[in-house]
This record gives sequence, C-alpha cells and structure tokens, in this order.
Amino acid sequence: QVQLVESGGGLVQAGGSLRLSCTASGSIFSINGMGWYRQAPGNERELVARISSDDSTRYADSVKGRFTISRDNAKNTAYLQMNSLKSEDTAVYYCNAAIQLRWRGNIFNFWGQGTQVTVSS
Repeated sequence: QVQLVESGGGLVQAGGSLRLSCTASGSIFSINGMGWYRQAPGNERELVARISSDDSTRYADSVKGRFTISRDNAKNTAYLQMNSLKSEDTAVYYCNAAIQLRWRGNIFNFWGQGTQVTVSS
C-alpha cells in the first residue's frame, strides 16, 4: 500500500552536518503530516521534528536551532537537515507519516525502515 524509504544517514564528526530524506510512495490520497523520530540504545523512541500539512513545525528541545524539517509535497518527501551534530545525536532515525489512503477515509501511521546516524567525538 504505502512505503516510506529513508536515506542520508551515515558517520559524521561532531560539528558536522547530514541531511536525511524520506519519500512516501503507494496508494496515497493525502499526507497529513510527516516527522522524524530517533531511538538510541537503551532509550525510548523520541520525537525529533514534525511538519504538518500547513508547514507548521515542532522540534524536540534538544535539537532546536540545529535541525530543520521541511517537505516537498509534489514529491511526497520530507527532509531533516541536521547541523552542529553532537555525539548525543547518535541514534537510528525513523521517518513517520500520517497518510490517508486512496479509496479509504482512514488515516494510518507509516514508518520508514530507519537509518543510522553516528556522530563521532
């Protein structure tokens, strides 16, 4: 039905930058919102950033001023620009999208496969 494909993770030195992307495809009628979550070993999965259909955004306090979420509606794609990376940003990052399917009125949450971000000190 719907697939979210992530890319852009990798290894970077502290202070460096990465940009993650997440593209949704499939039987999509509309995307209500998209977001990025992360999970480090021993920690709960936490919200990093989210962007709504009207482009309003919210961020975790720990990433405010360093990360920026954006979206390209024509491409069903969300991005996460990560600057001034710190070792504590090391985690698996997961894309999430709230999507209304074609032929159905229901809205479902879909998750990407996860991409590893490792920040070395």
